[in-house]
Amino acid sequence: MTFDTWHRHSCLWIAANGIHFEVATLGTGDRLALLLHGFPEHPISWRHQMPLLAGLGYRVWAPSLRGYGGTDSPREVSAYRMKVLVEDVASLIRASGARETLLMGHDWGGALAWALAMRQPALVNRLVVCNLPHPACFLREIRRPAQLARSWYMLAFQLPILPEAILGFRQGRVAAGLIRRTSCDPSRFPDDVIEVYRRNAARPGGLTAMLNWYRALFRGGLGRTFPKIGIPTLLLWGDHDVFLGIRTTHGTEDYVADLTFRVLPGVSHWVQQEAPEAVNAMLEAWLTGAPVPD
Repeated sequence: MTFDTWHRHSCLWIAANGIHFEVATLGTGDRLALLLHGFPEHPISWRHQMPLLAGLGYRVWAPSLRGYGGTDSPREVSAYRMKVLVEDVASLIRASGARETLLMGHDWGGALAWALAMRQPALVNRLVVCNLPHPACFLREIRRPAQLARSWYMLAFQLPILPEAILGFRQGRVAAGLIRRTSCDPSRFPDDVIEVYRRNAARPGGLTAMLNWYRALFRGGLGRTFPKIGIPTLLLWGDHDVFLGIRTTHGTEDYVADLTFRVLPGVSHWVQQEAPEAVNAMLEAWLTGAPVPD
């Protein structure tokens, strides 16, 4: 899906969990593919996967999550607690009326996908997570110096005002440029896509809403109980992620009964945008029962 094609997709407004979501959509049918973006992103991060999934017979929904895009952006930090964010996803699935759901998340969207699969597994038939470790594995690694050093920004985001000032500098260009600067292949992030990210960050109150996800996390935590996930799960990982070391993936099989794990060498945190051909080939094979490429 090119940038121009992206702007010709349909958009829905869905009421769920007490707020209104802006949802990019493609395809039809009663099999839902719900795609959850990360920070500081936007549904356009799924521009390469949406046509594939629609072609496989899914009705694809890629919402702007709470605090992003045209979706409501409550001001209070408590509105971004983990249990609220997870209920957003559950409510969207219920609102879709779909008979089955493929849930796919990247970064923060991956955290919500893991959490929903543990807390309300009846809502999810298949799970795909891109460059976000299972929370139990992350909590283990964050206690070690290597991952703690990579996660310094999560501590910095707890400060008031200053993170908004830095990321919002030059009308959001710092926040948007972060994606390109931490990628391994900047050519995969053309100016028109970066401009969508910039506008998203430059919305009045937008950066505060986006940062409140991190602030609420520190006040509410990830929890300490992790029911084993029985849902078929595909974990895709770019091994040049500057934010999350590959050690955070070790031991995932202890928490997921039916796990397919693939590493994409030389690919950054922004895996589905930077290596869409490889990601899509793995995703299609996994969904159709073919051998998943290494």
